[in-house]
Amino acid sequence: MNKNVISVLAMATLLSACGGGGQKPAEKEQSSAKFTGAKGEVKLMTLDPGHFHAALIQKSMYEQIDPTVYVYAPEGDDVNQHLGRIDAFNKRADNPTAWIEKVYTGNDYLEKMLAEKPGNVMMVAGNNAKKTEYIQKAVEAGINVFADKPMVITPEAFPALEQSFKTAAEKGVLLYDIMTERFEITNIIQKELANTPDVFGGLIDGTTEEPAIDILSVHNFCKVVSGAALKRPAWFFDMSQQGEGNADVATHLVDLAQWSAFPEVVLNKTDVQMTSAKHWTTDFTPEQFEKVTGLKEFPEYLKKDVSDGKLKIFANGEMQYKLKGKAFKVTALWDFEAPEGAGDSHYCLMRGKLSNVIIKQTKDEKYKPAVYVEATGATDLAAFEASLKKAVEESISAKYAGLKLTKLADKRWVVEIPAQYSVGHEAHFGQVTEKYLQYLKDGKLPEWEVPNMLVKYYITTEALKLSKK
Repeated sequence: MNKNVISVLAMATLLSACGGGGQKPAEKEQSSAKFTGAKGEVKLMTLDPGHFHAALIQKSMYEQIDPTVYVYAPEGDDVNQHLGRIDAFNKRADNPTAWIEKVYTGNDYLEKMLAEKPGNVMMVAGNNAKKTEYIQKAVEAGINVFADKPMVITPEAFPALEQSFKTAAEKGVLLYDIMTERFEITNIIQKELANTPDVFGGLIDGTTEEPAIDILSVHNFCKVVSGAALKRPAWFFDMSQQGEGNADVATHLVDLAQWSAFPEVVLNKTDVQMTSAKHWTTDFTPEQFEKVTGLKEFPEYLKKDVSDGKLKIFANGEMQYKLKGKAFKVTALWDFEAPEGAGDSHYCLMRGKLSNVIIKQTKDEKYKPAVYVEATGATDLAAFEASLKKAVEESISAKYAGLKLTKLADKRWVVEIPAQYSVGHEAHFGQVTEKYLQYLKDGKLPEWEVPNMLVKYYITTEALKLSKK
């Protein structure tokens, strides 16, 4: 079939379509243009949207992004689900979006996008095994890249990512990954407190038993996204395509650790010393697999991971390493389903010379993340509490008004956070997109971002290698 421009508002047409979303030659070469912040100057292309994060970028509209988005993907359920989510955003009663999706489906979707190049920014969120190549091809074509994590899932592919960043610099385009967790208010407060000398006293060196930072995240395969039960693609359960826990979810955790401990400090691979890593499986019954994928049987490519009738995938991982001499522990866990009333959860302990700053999200917190401070090395508790109160209710409140410090015990406090700042994971995608749009306007990323992204992926891929020894 020849070109067939498909609007997300005409979903029925899409399901059987296999055609183009192309541009005339005169309309190409958007990537070389300088961004000024003008209305609609960012022309978005979405490549192979196999993960729901691709749609969450479009949950809001942006003045700088043109409402017409070009989608290139293989035919199948992944792209259909993606367009269905966009359609739902367009049709929702409260603050509907107005996206127009022009879609090309075919086996040559990557080549077609590179040949037509109707946009100047590629967004990619999907099969992680393919993502490193997607990124490399896009930057070689002079296209800015806004990528969901992880950018790479194997140590073998890491050199290709390094080269992509070099190519991006040569081409004058921005390659950036979507670190939503930096916009979670509890992570922000923890970082602020950990970088307040008279409250935290500086990060301890730590040990294997008591690391300077101990961070853990629990994700769930069965979950609700944008008010609807999430249907996951079967390939999501193939760790050679999705990536193991150490190489996937751990990306966020490694990022948070270095972002909090060394804010705006340029890091290097030589700052990293890997200590240990391990991985283990989450096991699925056929019934559980059907519940999240809709498939009654395990696909052929997953049968290598089936034992005793259960699918066993290495979704869980733990790594320990030192960064600039500080001992870090990172743990990524996957459960099938969260307890009633809960969702994905987060824990982070930062050990300082004067106090520990802790994020917890358990039943005691009603499954909402909370920030605690525990005095550990302070000799004058009255002076410490005064400094802590000033940091929370004056310094940090200057940026986030309404924060309050509440004492729980002699050496323990909790930061009370107004509900307006707890916007949820899905809203963070809009926040990080706004940040990326500003970087496009600036024509550059902060000096520390690129080297620190490379350090982050060096750590995650080395942890994967170490866990398999």
